[in-house]
Amino acid sequence: MPAEGAAARAAAVAAAARRRRRLETALPWLVMTGLFLAWEIGCRAFAVPAFLLPAPSAIAESALKWWRPLLQDGLQTLFTTAVGFGLAIVAGLLLGVAIGSSALVYRGLYPLLIGFNSIPKVAVVPVLVIWFGTGSLPAIITAFLISFFPIVVNVATGIATVEPELRDVLRALGARPLDIIRKVGLPRAMPYFFASLKIAITVAFVGSIIAESVAPNAGIGRLMMVASSRFDVPLVFAGLILTGVMGVAMYWVAEALERRVTGWATRGQQGGVAEAPGG
Repeated sequence: MPAEGAAARAAAVAAAARRRRRLETALPWLVMTGLFLAWEIGCRAFAVPAFLLPAPSAIAESALKWWRPLLQDGLQTLFTTAVGFGLAIVAGLLLGVAIGSSALVYRGLYPLLIGFNSIPKVAVVPVLVIWFGTGSLPAIITAFLISFFPIVVNVATGIATVEPELRDVLRALGARPLDIIRKVGLPRAMPYFFASLKIAITVAFVGSIIAESVAPNAGIGRLMMVASSRFDVPLVFAGLILTGVMGVAMYWVAEALERRVTGWATRGQQGGVAEAPGG
């Protein structure tokens, strides 16, 4: 019967969608497992010395041996990165709104921002150490500086893309400039804002570790510098992997917030590939 055939097709489509979701969930873990397995086999097969490229088993052994310093320094790096990143979110959002909504602010500040962003942040860290001494503050400021620019640019782009015709209609209806920004500009900028967060959080870790390496006091950067001076390359790789894990975790947090706040901007895309012919 036609009804039974339609129900069977619907059940088959639902089953295929479930299989695809399970595959999408498992795929990152399968890729990482395959990568580490190939890495381990390659190191053992070619007898690569541990001081050149340690095998994952040697890295795991070093991480278990030095788990307490890794945990302490990892939490320190996570703290400085999170604080610097939080400051970058607040300042970047405010300045991005100002730049995107005012041509005068754009022309006055944008060249300065581009020029400052072009300066290597590793060259700024010694100046920060002179001003603020060693400790968490130079790492926080470096994380802020390196993650600030992407947020400003994306928020300003989202605010500036509001159509002039829509602005004119809202003004004709009595809306003030602040109302236009709050009710139209900010919602329009939210997808750009969250896209910038996923970029900025990864580079924020880079800023913290640069500062911790140049002015060692605590953190993953200091740990890796100490390990490098002792040619303890497995511990260096353990620090790198821990940093990557923290970066992925922060990225997932930003992605979860994006789905919750701006799900309206991506609705209909989740099943688009699965519904395509041959998908």
